Parts: sequence; structure tokens; C-alpha cells
Amino acid sequence: QRQGEMQAAGAAVEVDVSKIESGQLMTAEWRGKPIWILNRTEQQVKNLPTLDGELADPKSEVEHQPEYCKNDVRSIKPNLWVCIGICTHLGCSPTYRPDMGPADLGAGWKGGFFCPCHGSKFDLAGRVFKDVPAQSNLEIPPHKYLSDTRVLVGDDGKGA
Repeated sequence: QRQGEMQAAGAAVEVDVSKIESGQLMTAEWRGKPIWILNRTEQQVKNLPTLDGELADPKSEVEHQPEYCKNDVRSIKPNLWVCIGICTHLGCSPTYRPDMGPADLGAGWKGGFFCPCHGSKFDLAGRVFKDVPAQSNLEIPPHKYLSDTRVLVGDDGKGA
């Protein structure tokens, strides 16, 4: 009961990431919001820069991430990506679509997130595509690694 109350009040939540296989997405919860932790494959990480021309904010200029995630992969570690799983348009939860070139998303799709509510699309770093309803990238919460297998979401030791 007490831990549930603390989490609802915004206390940080510790997540074990040791069981997330390459290419898999897991969901945790922080402040009542879904927190996605994606273990990106090496190929998924390599594909990220190839999408820059199709994105509205490829260099993450809008402040939707802590400074330590303001990089090409929007994460502390290249493969492990932590994000708030809520569309920046109207708050729906996008769907993880790791498939390459599906018929409904087009041959150029290299995996990402698709919001079924209004059609917004995000790449595997949560960067928003151009010409979709969402105007900004998915938000990255404050977080830090306690070890190779544990991440603390909601506290990065910097007063967040």
C-alpha cells in the first residue's frame, strides 16, 4: 500500500531491465503514466540517422528530454531507450510497430510507434515524423542507471 501511494505521488520507480530481449519493449508505470523501455537492436540503432530528413525535430531541439538524452539516440545507452508512452498530440498511447515496411505504414517504415487515434508516427527514438498531428517528440523522463540491469525512472540525481 505505502509503495503504491509513494509512486502515485511521483516517487521514482526502479525497473529491472535484465529480461528485456533485443528488439523487445516493456512497460512500467511512473506517476500513473506508461513508461516504455525498449531494448533496440543494433540495426534499429543504425537506422535512426537515416530517418532525420523525414522528422520534424530530428536533433531534439524542443525540450522533451533531459540534457543527457539530447543526442542522436535520445538515450543514455544506445540500445536501452526510456520514454513516456503517451502521444504528444492528445495523450493517446501509440502502438509499438517494430515491423519493417508494413503495408499500412509504407515501404520506408523502419520500425517505430504509430498512434491509432490520429495517425501520428514516431521513430524508435520517439522522434516525431513531419506532417502528422503530433508536433513534438515523445517525452523522455528523468532517469539514471543504478546498475547494468536496473534503471531508476523519475530521479536522475539532478533534482528531477
